[in-house]
Amino acid sequence: MTEPAHQFRTGTPFSIGLEEELFLVDPATGHQTNSSRAVLDRIDQENAQLAGGKIERELHACQVELITGIHTSAAEAAQALGDLRSAVVETGAGLLGAGTHPSAEAGDAEITDKERYERIHYLLGDAVLTPVGGLHIHIGMPDPETAIRVFNGLRRHLPLLQALAANSPFRHGRDTGLASAREVTMRAWPRSGVPRALLDFADFVEMSKVVTRAAGVPDYTWFWWKVRPHPRLGTVEIRTLDAQTSLADTAALAAFVHCLARWEASRVPDASEGSELLPEVLEEGIFRAARFGVDAELVDGEYGHRSVSETVDSLIEKLGEHAGELGCTAELARLPELVRHGGGAGRQRAIYEIAGIDAVTRELTRITSDAPYGLDPQAGTS
Repeated sequence: MTEPAHQFRTGTPFSIGLEEELFLVDPATGHQTNSSRAVLDRIDQENAQLAGGKIERELHACQVELITGIHTSAAEAAQALGDLRSAVVETGAGLLGAGTHPSAEAGDAEITDKERYERIHYLLGDAVLTPVGGLHIHIGMPDPETAIRVFNGLRRHLPLLQALAANSPFRHGRDTGLASAREVTMRAWPRSGVPRALLDFADFVEMSKVVTRAAGVPDYTWFWWKVRPHPRLGTVEIRTLDAQTSLADTAALAAFVHCLARWEASRVPDASEGSELLPEVLEEGIFRAARFGVDAELVDGEYGHRSVSETVDSLIEKLGEHAGELGCTAELARLPELVRHGGGAGRQRAIYEIAGIDAVTRELTRITSDAPYGLDPQAGTS
């Protein structure tokens, strides 16, 4: 059988690219604004490309998506995001990085006037009422077989990644009791959960044909899975992460995913990991992560649970060699610090306890808008 078209062999193996969905806000107050068309009209896209990628409108008019080029390390990719953030801020807009906007009311966000987004709105209705901000990480794959092996391996890390990246405790002006309101909001979307493990690339192609026909959508890019092979780009893409406020946190999470992908590409899974691969178990773990964030107890092995901090420490020890190879040792070393300080959700709640919701939006805006990577105001205190 002829292998379906893909780009897996065309790029640099284990390269990395980042995409982040950020809220456009008043730079002083952090209040959400439906200004993506005006912002894009003012951005010199040629210079934005020179800054390391491109800037596009998103599903909602209150957001932009920043897309880096292809890089060799998480630090390089985070620096490119910093340049793209600066290009947006230079238009006079403010940026807010979080999984949900803390205080915007339901219905405040307008749908962007693009055919794809209008179709999504038609198909999903009020499931897209509340905009969400995600961090997507692409890892370049050398061939289809490796892509499927990495996809299958990364599935079992999704609850941990969700816990580490949880950065949306507030939605519509109130504390949701969740660490990631984005994850719970996304559960209203079809094709947004955890797909089953795949046998091989042909299995992915056949599954995609069946699901696209059943859903009445054009192709697999309408599957909003938490991890997916992306043959068109030649990558495996992690989509479960909340957008981060701090670029230092973005770089740490990107480094972790980068190392995990390299590790999963080369190892043989232990038989005891089998129960973690069940979609039902993974969904339970992801909800625990969305509810409790870095304080979650996640499934470990056949029967027990393990804290996020213990799991992170154990994995960092295993990933050390790959971190050196991928040039992200320093970024990976920040993960335990992120856990100790409560992650993004913990930081937001700490601000709220002192000064309320308006202070949360102002501080998230300040950090997202002001700091290129390397000069991050939270880099030493997170």
